[in-house]
Amino acid sequence: METLISWAIDVALALLVVSLAWRALASTDLFKAIVLFIAFGLVLTLVWVRLNATDVALAEAAIGAGVTGALLLAAYAKLRATSPDAIVDRAGGISGIGAISLLILILLVAAALGYAVWTLPSDYTGLGKEVAANLDQSGVSNPVTAVLLNFRGYDTLLEIMVLLLALLGAWSLGITIPRPEAAPGLVLDTLSRLLVPLLILVAAYLLWVGAHAPGGAFQAGAVLAAAGVLMLLSGRELPAALATWPLRLALVLGPATFLMLAVITLILEGRVLKLSPEWAGRLILIIETTATISIGVTLTALFMGAPPGEEDR
Repeated sequence: METLISWAIDVALALLVVSLAWRALASTDLFKAIVLFIAFGLVLTLVWVRLNATDVALAEAAIGAGVTGALLLAAYAKLRATSPDAIVDRAGGISGIGAISLLILILLVAAALGYAVWTLPSDYTGLGKEVAANLDQSGVSNPVTAVLLNFRGYDTLLEIMVLLLALLGAWSLGITIPRPEAAPGLVLDTLSRLLVPLLILVAAYLLWVGAHAPGGAFQAGAVLAAAGVLMLLSGRELPAALATWPLRLALVLGPATFLMLAVITLILEGRVLKLSPEWAGRLILIIETTATISIGVTLTALFMGAPPGEEDR
């Protein structure tokens, strides 16, 4: 009976994910498409939980459904402020030949993925055994953190660099997000005062626990960004003293620390980000701490749309 219920839940989640994805792509209403995308991210979070990929589930909930949804809503607000309602409401729809072509492409990709999984050997276990065998040398006990920040740390370095480049690209456009001129109201103001300290504590917990349990820099940084976005929505602004070099220092702190460590390990060890076992744990904590700050500030700055002090240009 338990197996049947579990199977029914998995089938329902699979059908719901496909349905939400298709409706989000085919919707002619941008606001509806964004809401469907956020719902898609939340359901996908449950899928990752069902697959025992808790780290990915946390990242999907915080970044995929949370921060990305806020960025899309901010972009929609900017479109509504600069474009006629008729243009915004009709934008993005897929119909006719385009819809059929997209459906065929999706089916081909799904068939290819299904074939790849179906043809895997029955005793295939991936690289889990190799990771477990070398986990003592990684400096952490969480295999996901070990892979992301030690065994294949250069992948994570490139991801952080891409995030910083995305912010620089957004800033170069000079687009600002309309800010509400009215007071945020008692409910939003009280909610922000209660949730922002809690979100900061959750981010610190996710950062610390990432060494031996699901969590880490990206999850913690996304939660930190959620606190920043909530403060912006409640009408709070970055103090002028922090809007110049402190902001830019926070943006580059994580990438610069990561890149400096990559250069040092290349010189001393002859391999990029090859961390010595006796120092690996401390170095990973330093990398994750600086990366959390940079990720949180970068995602918040993306929501702002333009560097502080340039909103009126």
